Amino acid sequence: MVAADGGADNRIHRLAMDDPIPWYKKPNLRSMYLLLFPCVIGIEMTSGFDSQIINSAQLLPAWKAYFGNPTGAYNGILASALPLGSVIGLPLIPIVNDTFGRRWCIMFGSCVMVAGTLIQGFSFNAPMYIIARGIIGFGLPYAIVAGSCLIGELGYPKERPILTSLFNACYFIGAIVAAGCTFGTQEIKNDWSWRIPSLLQMAPSILQIMFVFFLPESPRYLMSKDRYEEAEAILVKYHAEGNPNSEFVRAEIAEIKTTLEIEMENSKRSWGDLIRTAGMRRRVLIGSLLGLFTQLSGNVVISYFLGDVLKLIGYTDPSFQTKYNLGNQCWSLICGVSAALVVMRFRRRTMYLTGILSILAVYVAWTICTAIFIANKSDVAAKMSLFWIYAYSPAYNLCFNALTYTYLIEVFPYAQRARGISIFQFWGKAAQFFGTNVNPIGTQAIGWKYLLVYCCWIFAEAVLIWFLWPETSGRSLEELAFLFEEKELAERAQAAVEKTVNMQHAEEHEKV
Repeated sequence: MVAADGGADNRIHRLAMDDPIPWYKKPNLRSMYLLLFPCVIGIEMTSGFDSQIINSAQLLPAWKAYFGNPTGAYNGILASALPLGSVIGLPLIPIVNDTFGRRWCIMFGSCVMVAGTLIQGFSFNAPMYIIARGIIGFGLPYAIVAGSCLIGELGYPKERPILTSLFNACYFIGAIVAAGCTFGTQEIKNDWSWRIPSLLQMAPSILQIMFVFFLPESPRYLMSKDRYEEAEAILVKYHAEGNPNSEFVRAEIAEIKTTLEIEMENSKRSWGDLIRTAGMRRRVLIGSLLGLFTQLSGNVVISYFLGDVLKLIGYTDPSFQTKYNLGNQCWSLICGVSAALVVMRFRRRTMYLTGILSILAVYVAWTICTAIFIANKSDVAAKMSLFWIYAYSPAYNLCFNALTYTYLIEVFPYAQRARGISIFQFWGKAAQFFGTNVNPIGTQAIGWKYLLVYCCWIFAEAVLIWFLWPETSGRSLEELAFLFEEKELAERAQAAVEKTVNMQHAEEHEKV
């Protein structure tokens, strides 16, 4: 039997899709989803908050004066200290995540971020500010990696892609709060105009510290530690509303158990597993490229250095820049949430290719308009540039925002999921570090011509996505664990599911 996406018809996925009861009519599942927002889905608010802290702070006279009117490389290191800290912290994340569990990893990262935020808000010189941002960066990927794993492993299959897509959309909530807060504090004529927003960056982390242990632990993590009864209790409570005889949950438990056994048989739970087989090397390549693409598709130019971009087209008024930036973040939130809500309607490759080609079209048009303004001082070209900056958001959100963690969780199997997302984070933060250092130098040195570099690079991204990205929609996480492996392994897991379901049907028949 073949599914719509061309893969084997997975019993788990089919049972979930055929479930007629929506999530909001299931009390246990509904309560868990409502807790997921402050505990886990909101983790990315810190990333969004940070991008706008730097972007908006550069528009504040008090911040510029306090740090000596930073430009070029100096301005770059003030922004890039956070991704540098993230790169330093990444190697230990899988150890913490797989040893102590998803919730403790989130707690550790959140506590580190709170400490870094306090130092950032009370910094008395540039080195202290840079170190503080590095500390925030060190803690952030612990929470992101564990949080994205926990969402994917707790969510009911019918809503899982939407939940993991909303995870990244929350970036813009943090960005809006930071941009709005900075817009308000710009009226303060002293250092508190930037210290207040800097201190507010700890708000998402405090929410996670307060609520994370109200969430259940990942059932897959518990099963990997032979805590089967706890894992089954969680799945029964949230995926079957307390019904231990649910056909779906019994099949799900059988599939998870069998898949984990197969994974553990073929895994040493080490970094070496990532290069041991051709399938894992393909996954690592995809995860690495996705990390680069999410940060080198021109988004860092808009997120961190919008003021410099607006100056290129003649908009130098700080008040206008701040209002335009705030409007862009609100628009981006609408685009991000909309893309997350339609993720179940389209195939993954379709969304990725449509998104990246749209990004390319926007960047080419934006580059042309900026060049025309600089050559002719055309007011129309300047206004069209403003339009294209806004048009960038739906294009980027369609692929790199909505699908990033959804795709990573689907591509990497449980045994290597934390390491795979850590690899993605490494290349993403490395690219962010590169971009935040190079972008201010590039725009200062060659102006609008710097946008041509992104046009060429985005075209290369589209080619790589076309040839390397597999389709993952319409399958359960356990089926996708063998996406690049021998079919016999997937058939073994499927056989366990069918056996469990058939046994339940036989028991019900006997009762009748």
